Amino acid sequence: MNYILIAVGGFIGANARYIIGLLAKKYINVSIPIGTLFINAIGSLLLGLLVGKGIRGDVYSFLGVGFMGAFTTFSTFKLELVQLWQSKEHKAFVVYLILSYGLGMVLASIGFMLA
Repeated sequence: MNYILIAVGGFIGANARYIIGLLAKKYINVSIPIGTLFINAIGSLLLGLLVGKGIRGDVYSFLGVGFMGAFTTFSTFKLELVQLWQSKEHKAFVVYLILSYGLGMVLASIGFMLA
C-alpha cells in the first residue's frame, strides 16, 4: 500500500510541477527560471509544515515522499544553473542560486515554525 501511495502522490506532484512550469514560462518573463524557483520554494514551505506537524505513515508517504518528491526538483534546478552559466548570464546565475537556496531555507523554517 505504501508504494501505491508514493506512486499516486508522485504522479500528482510531477503533473503539478509540469503545469506550473508551463504557466510560468507562458506568463512570466524574467531572466531566471521562475517556475522552478516557485515550485521549489512552495515545496520547501509545505515539506517544512509536514515535518513540523510530525506527519508520518501513509499521509507522509503520499504527501512528503510521493507528492513533494516529484513536485520539487533539485536536478532541474542544477541543470538550469548550468545553462545560465554556459549562456554567460552570470548575474541571473547568482540571483537564481541565492534566491533558490535562501528562499528554500527560509520557507522550510517558516513551515516548520507554523506547524
